[in-house]
Amino acid sequence: MIIDQDGNIVIITQEKSTIVELIKKLEVVYPKYKNDNIIVSLSTLKQLQLEDIIEFLSISNNHRGAKHSFVIVTNKINLDIVPDEILVVPTIQEAYDIIEMEEMERDLGF
Repeated sequence: MIIDQDGNIVIITQEKSTIVELIKKLEVVYPKYKNDNIIVSLSTLKQLQLEDIIEFLSISNNHRGAKHSFVIVTNKINLDIVPDEILVVPTIQEAYDIIEMEEMERDLGF
């Protein structure tokens, strides 16, 4: 797991571990980044199933409930099958765009 900070955005890149191991590591470091927007990049993983994305649902709901963005980046899954409760986009740039849009909505009180 590689963690990069870009202002108030934390980019967590998964390299080799399984999704379950990544989530366990993420839960350990989460208190440090709970006030930042989080991008989880799964682009280096070869294969993803819907169940892998669903594993992030709890932490995503908690983070978004605290008025921060949580976006997963991967192009290894059909985005049409991903539930609306979790944000998944195919590129890092799209993740930045989503965060920018959500921050504007929060500033406007939505």
